[in-house]
Amino acid sequence: MTALLEVKDLDLFYGDAPALAAVSLEIPKNEIVAIVGANGAGKSSLIRVIHGIEKPTYGRIRFDGVDIAAWPSHRVCEAGIGHVAEGRQVFPNLSVLENLEMGATPRRARALEKQTVERVFALFPRLAERRRQAAGTLSGGEQQMLAIGRCLMGQPRLIMFDEPSLGLAPTIVQEVFRILRRLNEEGLTILLVEQNVMASLRIAHRGYVLENGRIELSGGGVELLGNDRVRQAYLGL
Repeated sequence: MTALLEVKDLDLFYGDAPALAAVSLEIPKNEIVAIVGANGAGKSSLIRVIHGIEKPTYGRIRFDGVDIAAWPSHRVCEAGIGHVAEGRQVFPNLSVLENLEMGATPRRARALEKQTVERVFALFPRLAERRRQAAGTLSGGEQQMLAIGRCLMGQPRLIMFDEPSLGLAPTIVQEVFRILRRLNEEGLTILLVEQNVMASLRIAHRGYVLENGRIELSGGGVELLGNDRVRQAYLGL
């Protein structure tokens, strides 16, 4: 197993309040790894630290063998880590196409911009139909597709998804997770942060359970779905 991303003994404080404590995990190349846990467990904080939005108090973050813990977020993006943020965060007054073009800012992505746009439209035909439409007028599911497409425009090697199913209808949630599996089959490494434990562990090669800022359980996705503690705490079984 070759880790594309390795987090080791990561601590994060907001003032005097601990958000993450001694978090260690590995994201192997070409795998889907799920981070699951209740609201407030520290899942989004973990993504924000990896992406350089927050600075860790202690610990190491290595991407493809390089320590990126002190890097600003734009440099992390240039290195090949994409981030589909919670709540989608599209540019509402820009068109679908303009939103996608905004995603092609990394240097390696600019030369492939036209080809990547066509790839995104092939992946999301509804976006192709609405390419001139203002992003703010799209449905929630369409905006999530646009957020994913915009991230793909940057040619990432690893994409971090922060609560991609949040606020979406069940049928759209199924579609989003189908897309994540397809992207992984095409070679993308995925870090998936989700409250939807069942759906995320079903598609994950491996998973970690985060509670109160600490990793409490880890294992294969199917293995964790069968864990009594996970079933009782998160699945109501």
